[in-house]
Amino acid sequence: MIDAITNFLQQTGFSMLANSWQSLIMIAIACVLFFLAIVKKFEPLLLLPIAFGMLLTNLLGSDVFHEVLFAGGRIHWDMFFHGDPAVLADRLVSLQVDNPALIESLKAMAASGAEISAGLVDFLYLGVKLGIYPCLIFVGVGAMTDFGPLLANPKSLLLGAAAQLGIFATYFGARLLDFTPAQAASTGIIGGADGPTAIFVTGKLAPELLGPIAVAAYSYMALVPVIQPPIMKALTTKKERAIVMKELRTVSKTEKIVFPIVVTIFVALLVPSAAPLVGCLMLGNLMRESGVVDRLTKTVQNELMNIVTVFLGISVGATATFTTFLNTQTLFIIVLGVVAFGMGTAGGVLLAKFMNLFTKNKINPLIGSAGVSAVPMAARVSQMVGQKENPSNFLLMHAMGPNVAGVIGSAIAAGVLIACS
Repeated sequence: MIDAITNFLQQTGFSMLANSWQSLIMIAIACVLFFLAIVKKFEPLLLLPIAFGMLLTNLLGSDVFHEVLFAGGRIHWDMFFHGDPAVLADRLVSLQVDNPALIESLKAMAASGAEISAGLVDFLYLGVKLGIYPCLIFVGVGAMTDFGPLLANPKSLLLGAAAQLGIFATYFGARLLDFTPAQAASTGIIGGADGPTAIFVTGKLAPELLGPIAVAAYSYMALVPVIQPPIMKALTTKKERAIVMKELRTVSKTEKIVFPIVVTIFVALLVPSAAPLVGCLMLGNLMRESGVVDRLTKTVQNELMNIVTVFLGISVGATATFTTFLNTQTLFIIVLGVVAFGMGTAGGVLLAKFMNLFTKNKINPLIGSAGVSAVPMAARVSQMVGQKENPSNFLLMHAMGPNVAGVIGSAIAAGVLIACS
């Protein structure tokens, strides 16, 4: 009887946690994310499920997620049901996977007679690994986006492109810190301030960094009102921030319908690897603007987006185990992420100032900061900062042009990085 009780206690999660201080730290980090999502309301729709996924995966013994099933950048389909740890260990050695601790743990499992059996989150994570969830979210984003301000002022497309400066500058910075090309690309994409795009790129190129990159990307998106204003004010004068822009022209329905079709064709031919993201974004937008599939439009805006958001958040959070999160590389990612975000903001503002040297109708440089694709938060920040200098100035619709252009720009940048990595 006593042996049975002792054996039971040794198999509980409490016993496992007592021997793993790293998991306790990860649980504490998950609780911090709960605080930010619930109390501070920082991107709660995704930060809360990410935190819960992080909590689940670090409650040792829960077996909801097995990173070994996705080791080496591959999906080991044959191991999902009653997989042999010894076979998987030999496979990882043949694939030259540089993770001795993981391989040793598999050998220990094999010696104890244990088998690998996929948990709930392993199946949910397939949607991330196969690039399904980010694309489905982009369908919903497209259905909620009005590209009218961009069509009314095509020059704002340049501001959206300039805001992608942070992505590529950070890529080279990460390479200098000995990140692999795939890891550098995944880190740099944080500068686009687009969570689904960051997850899409990282899931394809550097899945081992998915946890820290997702947390960094969504944290910085939530901190847009904190990070951007000091940069915007430092790069502009009081006079520039008070510029009143000419009212936007009315965009016809035909233009709005043709736009997503033309963009899909152009981008798919120019950067084929960006076609999944841009194509889904434009599909959602075409549903919205055509006006003939209202039922589908409402579904992708609400039910589909909500379901995918839950699955995406939990599965991404589950990848944040202590072996992938508690290291110097994660610290570099957090630092490089904020640098990427700041440089993206600065790139849009500085290009707007440069364009004013050659244009008759002056551009308020503040709208350039909205070129990062945190829609519509970045545009609201431009409006907020502008009204502090000129209370009668309304920049929101002008800022929405580069803001939605940033969504397209970050998706194209993601395609370029995937193609080149």
